[in-house]
Amino acid sequence: MTEPVRCAWSLHSPDETRYHDEEWGVPVYDDAGIFEFLTLEAAQAGLSWLTILRRREGYRHAFAGFDANKVAAFTQADVERLLLDTGIIRNRKKVESAINNARRFLETAAEFGSFARFIWGFVDGKPLQPKRRKVEDIPVHTPLAETLAKELKRRGFSFLGPTVVYAHMQAAGMVNDHLTSCFRYPHILDLGAQGFAE
Repeated sequence: MTEPVRCAWSLHSPDETRYHDEEWGVPVYDDAGIFEFLTLEAAQAGLSWLTILRRREGYRHAFAGFDANKVAAFTQADVERLLLDTGIIRNRKKVESAINNARRFLETAAEFGSFARFIWGFVDGKPLQPKRRKVEDIPVHTPLAETLAKELKRRGFSFLGPTVVYAHMQAAGMVNDHLTSCFRYPHILDLGAQGFAE
């Protein structure tokens, strides 16, 4: 059986291939899923996604199953505990950022009714479909990612600059950056057709 055509970045390891085939670009409309991705992507800053992907279960365990309410309640004692946890990246600023971001996440969700409503509002509720044909066509960030990153910073979030925010937009399906030749492209196109629904 012939292997399907995939985005080239996904071919380096089985973990990346699985993530590409099952998750990357699938629209995430629930706050729990969005909080998980934002936490992991902020942890990724300056590192490879594979480094974080391989620690995902460690992060899930360390950060209370990515329950924003529980993470927001973490104390300084939890920070010290997490800095001893070999299942995550033991960077004090990133650990403290995850807790801070959980609090800002809940504040934003309370203001808009859900965090999903807030973030999907930046693309009018529907995934962007730029139809990338070559890897070189995929940007590191976009003006929209810069706008969203500025708004998150204004709201007190940290470790979520334009590049990390664009990675989030790709991962959580706010933009379909699968190449048009990739076997996942039409699937993601179909999944995004409905858009964000209350």
